[in-house]
Amino acid sequence: MTGKPAYQELEQRVKSLENQLASLRQLGTGVDHQLRTLLDFAPYPMVVFTMDGLVSYLNPAFTEIFGWTLDELEGKKIPYVPPDLEKEIPHDIKRLFEEKTILRHETRRMTKDGRIIDVIMRAALFLYPGNKDYGELVILRDVTREKRIARNNQAMLRISMALPKYPDLDELLNYISSEIRDLLGVEGGVVILLDEEKQEIFFPGVAYDDTATQKRVKEVRFHVDHADQVVALKVIRTGEPVIVNDTSKIAKSYPLRDRKLGYKTKNFLQVASKSSDRIIGVLSAMNKKEGVFDETDVELLTMIAGTVALSIENARFSSELKEAYTDVSRMNRAKDKVFHHLSHELKTPVSVLSGSLKILGKKMSFLSEDAWKPTIRRAERSLDRIMEIQYQVEDIIQDKPYKTYDLLSNMVDQCSDELETLVAEGAGEDAIIAYLRRRIDELFGPKQLVPENINLKEYVRKRLGHLASSFSHRRVEILTGLDAVPPIYVPGEVLQKVVDGLIKNAIENTPDEGQMGVFIKEGKGQVELVVKDYGVGITEENQRLIFEGFFTTQDTMEYATKSPFDFNAGGKGADLLRMKIFSERYLFEIDMVSSRCIFLPNEYDICPGKISKCLSCRTRDDCYNSGGTTFSLRFPVKVPE
Repeated sequence: MTGKPAYQELEQRVKSLENQLASLRQLGTGVDHQLRTLLDFAPYPMVVFTMDGLVSYLNPAFTEIFGWTLDELEGKKIPYVPPDLEKEIPHDIKRLFEEKTILRHETRRMTKDGRIIDVIMRAALFLYPGNKDYGELVILRDVTREKRIARNNQAMLRISMALPKYPDLDELLNYISSEIRDLLGVEGGVVILLDEEKQEIFFPGVAYDDTATQKRVKEVRFHVDHADQVVALKVIRTGEPVIVNDTSKIAKSYPLRDRKLGYKTKNFLQVASKSSDRIIGVLSAMNKKEGVFDETDVELLTMIAGTVALSIENARFSSELKEAYTDVSRMNRAKDKVFHHLSHELKTPVSVLSGSLKILGKKMSFLSEDAWKPTIRRAERSLDRIMEIQYQVEDIIQDKPYKTYDLLSNMVDQCSDELETLVAEGAGEDAIIAYLRRRIDELFGPKQLVPENINLKEYVRKRLGHLASSFSHRRVEILTGLDAVPPIYVPGEVLQKVVDGLIKNAIENTPDEGQMGVFIKEGKGQVELVVKDYGVGITEENQRLIFEGFFTTQDTMEYATKSPFDFNAGGKGADLLRMKIFSERYLFEIDMVSSRCIFLPNEYDICPGKISKCLSCRTRDDCYNSGGTTFSLRFPVKVPE
């Protein structure tokens, strides 16, 4: 049986326990010092709270991010919870007590200067060494920039994919403005463009929270003379972004704008929108709702400006093209009316003149033909030219009114008895009414062009024979290669105008002693007609205009007094346009390949009209190999259903 310890023994045990306690306290102090040193060097903000939520420690990284020092906050609560999140704090504390550790919690906190930043928090409860008190360790990581970059990338992707949906300029600019407003958290997003012609800036793209302001802004324009009063003009001239977080410091700039808009601008950010090396406008963010504009906002707005610049330029060009097309269409309708009017106005007097010349010829038949016939022929030739122009215009504008025909037909119907009586009394020709009807039909009557099956080989052979007498005075060799081909389906009158026009064109562009060819062959489901001349050819610039209509490759004075089929007689410029319209109307193809004579490279160089007179050609082959033009027509073989 062990006895009770003596007093001395108890005293020794107490001293031993005191020594152990002192050692533990010394050890705790060392551990605390080591932990504090470690926390001081941590790269992330860290805070140690008591269980009452008071600060007992915060590291330098916290001061760097949030602005407060340990001396300012020790023993106090940190006022860094945004007002809209204060209701969540009790729930977060309760969760920490229950779970003891929170590994990830995304939230927002406020800095000393009022900025709101995005953070990820980690928190844990711990027991102080040597006592039973708990503390709370909180680690925060500022992820504002990371989240902003992610949001910006997503926004740029969304904007890039959405841009093609807005080909219209106004819709595109309104969309961009709304994205600026939403992404930067501002009251108004504005796209400002420069009207280079009027030297004004205007606001075609506007998205404001206040719709009345939005409407007013779109109507405002500022002349470039106000560059010292409107910051956007400075941005356009320098290309540099401008941040103003307090407009009261630039009182010279915004009163003019605010007076026009009836809107108070507190702060703004503006960046230039560049297309290639040219500044086309400015993107502007007005009145930030939370905090102030900073460099991250500049980066975002600059990214938006770079993404949308090309689309703005394309939409602007598209809008201008639409306006130009509308103007051209309006002018084209006016032109058609003029053509209709001139066509009918020409026909009547020319027909009267033609008939008058015939009557005049009859009345002068008792005179010597040498005295009057050359004059009459010149007049008839000129009238034929005018009539040919009129016929070409009729073919080009097919849907023409026949007011003259209807009027004259009704007059004949209503006055036939009176006309027969008058004519019988004056001339005794009772068939005059039938003659009048026939002439009215020929001159003014509507023409129904009905497609038909045509043997192209036989048709071209007959047309060459028919036209031979018209160019018999020319020394041009005609080469032919007319294969037997399936029939084509086209109106005979149309085919005659096309074939005659191409043969005439080839002969008129071929000098004497030269040659031209007409060839027919069958292709894949098509019949091809080729008319080739070995003449002067067409310059590359004129080739682009040859089917435009009323365009000639020779000067008007070169052919104005010549007869058809003469060298360089040319035409009125409508033949090929008429053929092109026929091809679209009756479903055949026409194209041209030409090379300008190497001895006459320029449009103003003149061919002498005869190979033997050409100083550059020693033989005819020299001329044949120097240039020429080939027209190809391709007709479908199958008869349309």
